[in-house]
Amino acid sequence: MNSEVVHNRVREQTVSEEEAGQRIDNYLLRELKGVPKSRIYRILRKGEVRVNKGRIKPTYRLNVGDIVRIPPIRTSSKEGETKIKPGSLDWLEGRVLFEDKRVLVLNKPSGMAVHGGSGLSFGVIEALRAIRPDAPYLELVHRLDRETSGCLLIAKKRSALRRLHELMRTGGIDKRYLALLMGRWRGGARKIDAPLLKNSLKSGERVVRVDPQGKAADSRFIPRQIMQRASLVEVELGTGRTHQIRVHAAHVGHPIAGDTKYGDETFNGALRERGLKRLFLHAYRLSFTLGDDEKPITIEAPLDGELQQLVDRLNDDE
Repeated sequence: MNSEVVHNRVREQTVSEEEAGQRIDNYLLRELKGVPKSRIYRILRKGEVRVNKGRIKPTYRLNVGDIVRIPPIRTSSKEGETKIKPGSLDWLEGRVLFEDKRVLVLNKPSGMAVHGGSGLSFGVIEALRAIRPDAPYLELVHRLDRETSGCLLIAKKRSALRRLHELMRTGGIDKRYLALLMGRWRGGARKIDAPLLKNSLKSGERVVRVDPQGKAADSRFIPRQIMQRASLVEVELGTGRTHQIRVHAAHVGHPIAGDTKYGDETFNGALRERGLKRLFLHAYRLSFTLGDDEKPITIEAPLDGELQQLVDRLNDDE
């Protein structure tokens, strides 16, 4: 017997200052928890959702004072999102690195997507909303690849999200990564300036390659430890393109350890025997200033035990 998710009355809600600026589809996904995206878009297409008594498109951005009419909805849980069992994600609270009234920084584990979709029932943002059901607002500020671990910034207020997106556009957020690369890095710190172009293979897999027709992308690689077979480097992003660090590292002949898409199979196999079971790419530091008169906020996430142990083993080989 299927349980039901019920929103059984018409609601008219006035958009607050914190809610303004977001798309109506995203607003409805939060207001109608448990209702699948397909159903949300269906009621938008049919005009069952109204803003200021008029029909709107899913891309409509809400303004302060808008009156949103939300129709009654009844749907089976089978049709909706996969339920997250109570208590099953409490461990995620232990990975919160920093939190105040405006933002939250999470040490995202490798293997967990930042949001559900593409066959995944839930990601970090859905999990956080599940363990904090009373939180009025939780939105991703940026993304990390599923395989990448480390600092993930989440806004708890719409005003904070707007400010942080502005900082991202103007280079006001300093993001640093640690990566283990194949071979001995030579020549000290180096800036890789190589445009990137996204492609989709026939299988639907997304790949990125260096291409003059691509979008501008630059990364600064700073060696931290140079070992016989591998180098631990810090990476500073000048831009934030898809798979940027992974493609730039491979482009200069030093692919990232554990990278099954752009890496070296022999190198990956050797490190797998030493215990590496994931991509060695970790977002270890974030730094930003929310207000003009405020002190900078800097958060660091230590390397996960698996990654630190591998570095220690490689150092012992020297």
